[in-house]
Amino acid sequence: MAHYQARGSIPPKRHTQHRSDSGDLYYEELMGEEGFSSDSSLLYHRGLPSALVDARPWSLPDQTTLPNEPLLPRHLRLPDLFDAAGADSVDVVTGRRLVLANDDVRISYVVAGGESPLYRNGIGDECVYVESGTGVVETVFGPLPFRAGDYVLIPRSTTHRWMPDGEPIRAYCIEANSHIAPAHKYLSRYGQLLEHSPFCERDLHGPGELAPREETEVEVYLKHRGTGPGAVTGTVHVLPHHPFDVVGWDGCLYPYTFNVSDFEPITGRVHQPPPVHQVFEGHNFVICNFVPRKVDYHPLSIPVPYYHSNVDSDEVMFYCGGDYEARKGSGIGQGSVSLHPGGHSHGPQPGAYERSIGVDYFDELAVMVDTFRPLRLGEGAQACDDGVYAWSWHRQGRNQ
Repeated sequence: MAHYQARGSIPPKRHTQHRSDSGDLYYEELMGEEGFSSDSSLLYHRGLPSALVDARPWSLPDQTTLPNEPLLPRHLRLPDLFDAAGADSVDVVTGRRLVLANDDVRISYVVAGGESPLYRNGIGDECVYVESGTGVVETVFGPLPFRAGDYVLIPRSTTHRWMPDGEPIRAYCIEANSHIAPAHKYLSRYGQLLEHSPFCERDLHGPGELAPREETEVEVYLKHRGTGPGAVTGTVHVLPHHPFDVVGWDGCLYPYTFNVSDFEPITGRVHQPPPVHQVFEGHNFVICNFVPRKVDYHPLSIPVPYYHSNVDSDEVMFYCGGDYEARKGSGIGQGSVSLHPGGHSHGPQPGAYERSIGVDYFDELAVMVDTFRPLRLGEGAQACDDGVYAWSWHRQGRNQ
């Protein structure tokens, strides 16, 4: 989105000489989207940004997937994937376990207390939701502090490193094969967030001040396209100098954070559909969040969702706070994910419909990803599927 920022030392005119006090020439790098036809930033390096001294393969965590067959709604217990006691040996980059994926987006989960290597995703933007923990993402644009409830938006090919601050980070990682941006319906034709948007530019927090580094022989882990549709592979590049040698930058492309507590919910007299909860979008998927809010105030309203069929999408709900009213009695709790695939009609658990009548406030927090192509099950999903969620509407309804 076109929200101009500048940090450090930059020349008065782009694409002109920029020198240090001693007369050394800085090297200008354009980082831009869509082949020079969309948002971009200009970064000024002390060393050549293209220089390499070595490279080797990086064996990524298991990226294999299986189809959701037979077609079932599923409950995935993500906390079961990690032992919190061993978090110090895990980092946010190399420790991710793949949960769900298709050719447009990959969703992973990680519990990590260790510092990550320098990392760059050359496939697409990343949107990492921080379920818990604090720290700093060091980036080529400067340091980006984060806290629980933050979405950390990192543009494609941004070199960065995750640095936890004490307790382990629980992170829900959404990796696109495209760019991720605020929902287009909230933006003016010039990129400003409009009055009806549930958040504004004041809620977006960019990097802090630059502190150029001078280390040599530095490794950067690079995730990039492999051969075949949706294939992902990795390479480690060895650079002769640190990529965080930037003395200044300006432009409209950079990492930033947005905290879910700054999302102002849109409510109504009757139940509002999921699009009012949308926050970001990528190619063939959207990201929504359900936050604590007052609910429907029509005298005959039913505040929980009506039953609905996902005709065009798979729905993935990550339950990350509060008490999700529509799922009471299903076994779903903090850190759970529900997958409701296209072709299956889903809605509140038995009894929730009736219990919600007269309720005026929901204390719930969830991040939803809706995809417009079917999702496949990663090794993480296969390892933490509870195996019984698909039958919960029948079992619970029978016991009412």
